[in-house]
Amino acid sequence: NIFWFLSSSVTKSPVLCIGEEQPKNWFTELQVLKGHFDIVRFLVQIDDFSISERCDAADDTVQLIAFSPGARQTGERLQELRGHSQQITAMTTFTCDDGLTSHTSLITASSDRSLSLWDPDTGNRVQTISDLQSSVKCLLVLERLCVWISGGEELCVWNKDFQLQCHKQNHSDTGITALIELPKNCLAAAMDKEIAIYRLTVSTDSSLSVAEIRCLSDHQDQIRSLINVNDGLFASGSHAGELILWDAIDWNILAYEHILWEESQACAQAEIRLAAPKPSEMSIQHLTTNGKLILAAVGSGLYVYSVLSKMVVAYRKVAHDSNVLHTMLLSDSELMSCSEDGSVRMWEIQDLPLPAEPASAGFFGMWTFSRSNKQTGAPIKKVTDVPNIRMLELTGDLIGHSGAVQMFVNFGENGLVTCSADHLLILWKNGERQSHLRSLALFEKLEESGGL
Repeated sequence: NIFWFLSSSVTKSPVLCIGEEQPKNWFTELQVLKGHFDIVRFLVQIDDFSISERCDAADDTVQLIAFSPGARQTGERLQELRGHSQQITAMTTFTCDDGLTSHTSLITASSDRSLSLWDPDTGNRVQTISDLQSSVKCLLVLERLCVWISGGEELCVWNKDFQLQCHKQNHSDTGITALIELPKNCLAAAMDKEIAIYRLTVSTDSSLSVAEIRCLSDHQDQIRSLINVNDGLFASGSHAGELILWDAIDWNILAYEHILWEESQACAQAEIRLAAPKPSEMSIQHLTTNGKLILAAVGSGLYVYSVLSKMVVAYRKVAHDSNVLHTMLLSDSELMSCSEDGSVRMWEIQDLPLPAEPASAGFFGMWTFSRSNKQTGAPIKKVTDVPNIRMLELTGDLIGHSGAVQMFVNFGENGLVTCSADHLLILWKNGERQSHLRSLALFEKLEESGGL
């Protein structure tokens, strides 16, 4: 099943074929789901065959769409969930296991300053909280403690019954924009240029309290991405192109890198100065990881960083025509990205150097290993020799969207789902596998009917 937010009935296009001229691109069949009248911003995976997604429509509703793993992924609408009056700002799944049963629910937050808990089986809104102090910008579930956390102008901890357990006012004008779980009942919250570390304490009477125990102020610009790398590491990326690798236990810096470019000379002509990259072109819009590699979307480029060697191992300075909005590591050598230019691309890390893009001032700077050595400015620096650098080779281009592709969710052999500013969702499928499944289904029907 697929959850997605719509403002009208769903219409489907016929299955389309994108050709076989890209031998490493197995997404040769696609199906378009229409019905939105605004940008579809993000997707949240519920289970192996389900996602939740939200759109910017003023009258946000949730619709349950069938997404079978077989040969016919029909996209039929099953239910419509209504409740919020304004745009959805955050959503997540919440699974509570009492030892006997396990049930997954959907939590949504809206600009109408409300929170809702939905039952995906019935489509009913089980709980709702209205008249919050401010809009919630992010949600985090701590399944081990069976609680969930909302972040905005304040940090709130809720139990499975939607009861407020404790809260903490933050000191940032922008509010909390990202949350991740850390070891030892801690969590990290991104607020503008800072990362606040909070600790949850469970008392003997099972009551909860939350306290801020550390503030990390090492970024020079707004934090755009915050992710867990593994049990002992997390990473953050900023608008100014800073990438910091943190110890998840003691919250010290393990590596700090600033993407630098060669600025024009003071005496240069105005047109030359205007040609220099804008700060937004060096912004880290998205980070993703598989525990061994970190993939950073930087402006319109992609940079692959090895956690083990603590160095960039591959990059493509210009991977798309516009900013990259979302990325995914398919394996240690394959990755995907989508962009404001409407494209979805598949890449392969190859051992050959990249002659068209030699390592230069546009590449990552040097790594340092302590807070005291942190760079405080952006001095001009050129990297003329980067050992063992590899290239990203384009292996597939998924053409279907006409607007900025916001993100995607990979269901492995069952396909890929993308959402876009063109109001569409597209199901990308392995054409060869789908053809095989259709053939099997046909033979089964012939066998049941005793032949033609």
